[in-house]
Amino acid sequence: MNTVMTVVTNEYFPAAAVLFGVVIFWTVALFGGLSLLSTNQPPIATLTWLLFVYAAAVLSPLAGLLAMVDLLRRWLRNRRSARAEGRVAGTKSA
Repeated sequence: MNTVMTVVTNEYFPAAAVLFGVVIFWTVALFGGLSLLSTNQPPIATLTWLLFVYAAAVLSPLAGLLAMVDLLRRWLRNRRSARAEGRVAGTKSA
């Protein structure tokens, strides 16, 4: 199986992609994402941009939190099943 297919079918991929997107959004915001306000734009363009940024600022922390919870839940579930099968070092007695 090739590497690209492995990444796309990985169970962690959707949540990791969302979390990566949230981190990128806030990184860009830290480095001047509101630069549109310093240029001469029509008021409707500025209002549309502000509404988009407001929605993204409100929804992105929620999406990031849900992605982190999903990643943690999947990791713990896989760890539990690995421990039950004795695949985790130090969990299977002789």
